Amino acid sequence: MYINDKLEDLLKETTSPKYNITYKHHIIFWATYFILNTLRWGSLHSDFEYSLKTNIIGFPIHIALSYFNIYFLMPKFLYQRKYIIYAVVTILSLFVMLVVKFNLTYYFVDTNVMPESPGYTDHITLNYAITTMFGELYVVAFATAIKITIDWLREHDKLHHVEKRQLATELKFLRSQVSPHFFFNTLNNIYSLTLEKSDKAPQVILKLSELMRYLLYATRKHKQDLRSEIECIQNYIDLERIRFNDLLQIDIGISGNLDNKVISPMLLIPLIENCFKHGARKSIDKMCIAIDINVSNGFLYFNVSNTIPKSSSDSKMATRSGGIGLSNVKKRLELGYDSKDYDLAIFEKDNTFNVMLKLKV
Repeated sequence: MYINDKLEDLLKETTSPKYNITYKHHIIFWATYFILNTLRWGSLHSDFEYSLKTNIIGFPIHIALSYFNIYFLMPKFLYQRKYIIYAVVTILSLFVMLVVKFNLTYYFVDTNVMPESPGYTDHITLNYAITTMFGELYVVAFATAIKITIDWLREHDKLHHVEKRQLATELKFLRSQVSPHFFFNTLNNIYSLTLEKSDKAPQVILKLSELMRYLLYATRKHKQDLRSEIECIQNYIDLERIRFNDLLQIDIGISGNLDNKVISPMLLIPLIENCFKHGARKSIDKMCIAIDINVSNGFLYFNVSNTIPKSSSDSKMATRSGGIGLSNVKKRLELGYDSKDYDLAIFEKDNTFNVMLKLKV
């Protein structure tokens, strides 16, 4: 699939559906909780009928209080940092729940509303109030914790998708910069040759058409065959040989197994182009450019160097780590590869500008 298609699909993605909670999830959760709680208290008191009745009364209160807290109190007060109001309303809600639960139990189950405690409890006592309110608080806290956890996972997932969209969009933009930048410099070459009425102009145009054919298809893919990428480099070098003729010496070595190796398209061209842009085109003397391409143990070792023009050397020109070409390569490596899968070094040594790239292929 073309990278453009993948990016379009990615831009349309929303939060993963695995974190969407439907009414079915609510029903399953409360039904499971109800059954387990009924069995637990029935086994504890050896009275499953009493446990069933109290849970039938208690669970609607659990559910109402939990949803009241999750969907009203927390968004309206807690998330707005109105902590005191939230605490007061929560306590009032628990007290209302206490009164409702006591009356329902007293009139529909048993006048002894708390048989598990010593003595006979037929009115709201401090012990009954504390036990019942803490029990409700436990259920509400449990349901709230689940809701907060799922919300956090959903937001984390959403943030992850947003970051992916941003990175994909930025990578798409960076890759779109390569072709215009490359063609701009090549067309300048053709323009110079036409001004000189050089017979080399038709050859340059032919080579350029071959490169255009490659770029039309290669840059639409996420990864490109390494052999095709190297052929593109060789075509580009042929263009520059025509341009500079005897003023340029290029030594290129290719070794290792290139089969079944892939690379981000047009990633290496800016590194080669940089040698001509800041080396050969700024020198009136003979220039030397050395290119070594080696594939070993699943890694591409791409080394390119050019002699620094005397005028640039005398002016103590800073290392050319900026500009569209090199900065574009750096950014594309950051976005398209894991940090452990590449290493890029750019430096000057012995009047030579060097770029060394180690890349997993």
